[in-house]
Amino acid sequence: MKSPRAGHSKTRLCPPLQPEQAALLSAAFVRDTTENVAVAAQSALIVGYAAYAPSGTEAALTPHLAPGTGCILADGSAALPPGVNGFGRCLLHATQELFARGHAAACVLSSDTPTLPTDILVTAATLLLAGDERRIVLGACDDGGYYLLGMRRSYAGLFTDIAWSTNTVADATRDRAAGLGLDLVELPVWYDIDDAAALERLLHDSGGYPAVWTGRAIATLRLRG
Repeated sequence: MKSPRAGHSKTRLCPPLQPEQAALLSAAFVRDTTENVAVAAQSALIVGYAAYAPSGTEAALTPHLAPGTGCILADGSAALPPGVNGFGRCLLHATQELFARGHAAACVLSSDTPTLPTDILVTAATLLLAGDERRIVLGACDDGGYYLLGMRRSYAGLFTDIAWSTNTVADATRDRAAGLGLDLVELPVWYDIDDAAALERLLHDSGGYPAVWTGRAIATLRLRG
């Protein structure tokens, strides 16, 4: 993730938002996501990190994180196999860093799903740790992307030749998992907030994680009504 900054954060929400408003909302999403992970950690073996880029921006991101959240650089600068391009380089870099720190499993989680139910995070961790190294978990978004991908070892093939930021990402990931002979377990579908329609849904949705910081940002920006 990137430190929330006007003109660089949640640009697909502009319009209807102004850049400063989008940055404020982005900061709230990051805080709620990391708070949610911390809550889930009370019920499962979870350690929360914020994977950030570019290098040198950790200090700017830290104030937006839940207390106790670690940071790992995931800018795709590591030596990675051919065919892993774009955002996939950052995701693979993040999983490699997590395994290098000795964790038994790794999940990459979007910060664009601040209302994701906590029990989904708990379920993801439980399923991963109950399986062998072939087990992966996928949480698809209803727009064709995914909000979570977890694994017991770092599989570069899951990030190879993916058309990122399209509605084919989840399906392509399923295909890669099948080709690698992996045990794919699907989590419930959820939605991410990356365009005006999804923002409108957020404003009228009362389900999922309470997302207190997002609620405060919505109130501050007077987006309801």
